[in-house]
Amino acid sequence: MAGGKAGVLLCMGNPLLDISSVVDQAFLDKWDLKMGNAILAEEKHAPMYTEMVEKLPVEYVAGGATQNSARVAQWMIQTPGAVSYIGCIGKDKFGEQLKKAAIKDGVNVQYLEDPSAPTGTCAVGVLGGERTLCANLGAANNYKVEDLELPAKWSIAENAKFYYMAGFFITVCPPAIMKVAKHAAENNKTFMMNLAAPFIMQVPPFWAALNEALPYIDVLFANETEAVTFAEVSGWETRDVAEIALKIAKMPKTNGAQCRTVVFTQGADPTVVVHNGKVRRYPVIYLPKEELVDTNGAGDAFVGGFLSQLVCGKGMEECCRAGNFAANTIIQRSGCTFPDTPTFDWA
Repeated sequence: MAGGKAGVLLCMGNPLLDISSVVDQAFLDKWDLKMGNAILAEEKHAPMYTEMVEKLPVEYVAGGATQNSARVAQWMIQTPGAVSYIGCIGKDKFGEQLKKAAIKDGVNVQYLEDPSAPTGTCAVGVLGGERTLCANLGAANNYKVEDLELPAKWSIAENAKFYYMAGFFITVCPPAIMKVAKHAAENNKTFMMNLAAPFIMQVPPFWAALNEALPYIDVLFANETEAVTFAEVSGWETRDVAEIALKIAKMPKTNGAQCRTVVFTQGADPTVVVHNGKVRRYPVIYLPKEELVDTNGAGDAFVGGFLSQLVCGKGMEECCRAGNFAANTIIQRSGCTFPDTPTFDWA
């Protein structure tokens, strides 16, 4: 399974420490949370994190959507340092915990450390195998493009051939996104993003930033809910996922040398992929409901698995098969975690 050169993939995002626990409906109602949602914490959610730690059995897992994908990609590529990751953490024990976990997974983490803010956290409520996410970005919200422009950091960007960022990073540092996007386009490299959550499309400033980046995006990921939200905000009549994928693939692109690929996951339904202007569907791996433990990180894991093959030059079928293997592995475990000793039997 080893493959991919050191530093081939650069991921940038919001590093968070997941605080995960099984919850009940009363907890969800109290904090106005809905299963399947991913939201940014409001002031009303501030006491929730303390309540979880003090009253519930919690598990701490290195998280953040892009960091999850980076860790999974590194796990599957196996080449040490194949994946680099940049984001902002606090100078605190949670930050140290995140750093140790990522380094243990083989990722080349290059955090900006901000002593003025705590490391970001994400409350993960699990009920019946489904999950809800409420992120308090903390220090992750303080990333600045000036850090990326430092010679040591920019050399990592220049050495990479592939770039991936979840849409959540739009809420933090659009200038860093655009700097990498333009570098990729100018050097015929591959720039990739994920729509991440409906609110990215529904909040006007975030929607504007996404549309600025879109012409540079070579591969766009999303789930079916995010795809439909994109269509709604765009004023399109269609709600058909494959048709939406085709329309996005055909939207203007800065680098005409490459054709945009669109990848939409649909939970247990086949993954819809538009590549070279054609729609294909790739089945997921069947998992009995009784074996489902936690869907948190399933989409992130799919992307990580997909990227692990893409950077090695594999085709769409191989990329999707690896993505589905990774997602299937993660949903049978608590949090976005994976076995220390991998058995890659997906092929």
